Amino acid sequence: MNNKAFVKYISALLLFGSNGIVASFIQLNSLQIVLLRTLTGSILLAALFFLTGGKLTFYRHKRHFSFLAVSGIAMGASWMFLYEAYARIGVSIASLLYYCGPVIVMALSPLLFKEKLNANKIVGFLAVIVGVVLINGNAFGDNGDIFGIACGLLSAVMYAFMVICNKKAKAIVGLENSTLQLIIAFLTVAAFVGIKQGYVMQITSSSIMPILILGLLNTGIGCYLYFSSIGKLKVQTVAICGYLEPLSAVLFSIVFLSEEMQPLQIIGAALIIGGALAGELLNKRM
Repeated sequence: MNNKAFVKYISALLLFGSNGIVASFIQLNSLQIVLLRTLTGSILLAALFFLTGGKLTFYRHKRHFSFLAVSGIAMGASWMFLYEAYARIGVSIASLLYYCGPVIVMALSPLLFKEKLNANKIVGFLAVIVGVVLINGNAFGDNGDIFGIACGLLSAVMYAFMVICNKKAKAIVGLENSTLQLIIAFLTVAAFVGIKQGYVMQITSSSIMPILILGLLNTGIGCYLYFSSIGKLKVQTVAICGYLEPLSAVLFSIVFLSEEMQPLQIIGAALIIGGALAGELLNKRM
């Protein structure tokens, strides 16, 4: 396994895990938050790309760019569903529903990428699934918001499209990949927001700093770390270790938003991180 890519991937997941916390301090609706997030993130990545002497090559690889374009559209859609779920059912539950996406990726990877599922990966994956069930088990029994839950699940479907299509855009790599992906996501969100509600918004002074943190650090830098690493990792690694994002989101929500965890949810959290790590560490020793 590429250790540098793995460290970058984990760093991105931790940044993404704090997204819901940062967004909770922004006094705008979910679509406006995603619009500003993708806009500021795109500007940062584009600036970094050209300031570091980056050269655009995507036009030489039309087929790969088509996959990247679909991936960017899926990213924009996924985030719109996810942030609506944040607002309706809370950060921890929305994050865990969102990460049903790797289940789809894991199931399709042998067919799409010819990657074999070994026993350790399967055991680790099953532990993660049980953990998700335990940590999310009471979401449907407390008069939950059905539309919010649906948004969480739809964000997972879009997540799967995003990862699968990005993996197929092999000729467009590094910062160019991240920049184009985020710009396409921004254009997708901008088109939807323009049609649905327009662009007029009132931004309070207290919202400016969290908007900048969410857009520049969590999105701009986070997307660079994420998309420059997943192409160098196995799909199963991306899927299993990806559960560190919702786990960190749950832990952050407990610390910063005073959300509570029940005993079964604590066991579920342990299974998530244990299964994710076991799938990697046991595989190294074989």
